[in-house]
Amino acid sequence: MENRSLLVLLWMCSTLCGCAAPVSHLGPAAKSMKAPLIIAHRGASGYLPEHTLEAYRLGIEQGADFIEPDLVSTRDGHLVARHEPNITATTDVAQRAEFADRRRTRIVDGKSEDGWFTVDFTLAELRTLRAVQARPERSQQYNGQFLIPTFDEIIALAQREAARVGRPIGVYPETKHPTWHCELGLPLEERMLAALSAAGWVGRESPVFLQSFEAGNLRWLRERSSLRLVQLIDADGLEPDGTPRPPAAWTSNGGCARYPQGNLPRDFSDPASFSTVAEYADVIAPWKRYLIGTDMQNRLLSPTRFVALARGAGLGVHTWTFRNEPAMLAADYADDPAREYAQFFALGIDGLFSDFPDTAVAARGAWRERNPETSR
Repeated sequence: MENRSLLVLLWMCSTLCGCAAPVSHLGPAAKSMKAPLIIAHRGASGYLPEHTLEAYRLGIEQGADFIEPDLVSTRDGHLVARHEPNITATTDVAQRAEFADRRRTRIVDGKSEDGWFTVDFTLAELRTLRAVQARPERSQQYNGQFLIPTFDEIIALAQREAARVGRPIGVYPETKHPTWHCELGLPLEERMLAALSAAGWVGRESPVFLQSFEAGNLRWLRERSSLRLVQLIDADGLEPDGTPRPPAAWTSNGGCARYPQGNLPRDFSDPASFSTVAEYADVIAPWKRYLIGTDMQNRLLSPTRFVALARGAGLGVHTWTFRNEPAMLAADYADDPAREYAQFFALGIDGLFSDFPDTAVAARGAWRERNPETSR
């Protein structure tokens, strides 16, 4: 606990600068970022409560190229950063007697959830809450200290920190449950694009990626924006043979007709699936087990053809999520996260999401020193 606290404080007091190396699927404004890109997943969420300005700032201090906010809506239409609209596990709302009557059961993408949801709070009400660490194995000492940030505040932080550290800092927002939000009359896309436009980030040269697990809203965005789009690919765990199990299908309640038809492919051993994604997206971002599976004993399997198939369709490849805890690592890595990073860098990925950006940045530096021919 004390060592982790010291590490956080040291990173908050220091600045790491990136070296120049072009990234093929970024525009001119972001060409000084290293490759592969390091995306601070929910900020430096391994150290501080996720989706807080403090966690994003720490991720930047640790050398991340991008900070990643998950966007959900308040009742009065403001975009804020939470991993899910259900904020029971990530805030102190359950301890706030004044909001006891806001507890609800809602159906989100076909699944029943109980708790407190951002769509039942105004922004002013949410700002009275404080963030907490959702993962019990991580430090709880910063619970109750940090606010829930708005998307506007996150963009301002990225631009301010970029000027301070002298290198581009990008934002990598995810539209969370866009169909669900649309059905509630709180669509996310226009407000997200408006916030980015107000910051001067409107084209492919901007240090921005827009991501979603849904294909429909990405197709909607493709028709209205030239910003880079990222198709996220999830799974419901692994099959006995170590291959990812596609998520269970869910059906909209029909209250949102804005998104064009076109379901997300489910078979990513088929080149046609990548061609379909390439119709509207620039990057495909799968759970890392699509690239390298594990068996029932948590041992690594041989790498798949995922990266090669994505390349064949003209797509960049980002993957997620990298964590330091031994329980999060395949047995072959012997509790050393650097070995995992090295294996995925060797696959030729363009970027990855990490809860521990400092570890990822250090592993990338070591990889590039051993493999200078991979510099792009």
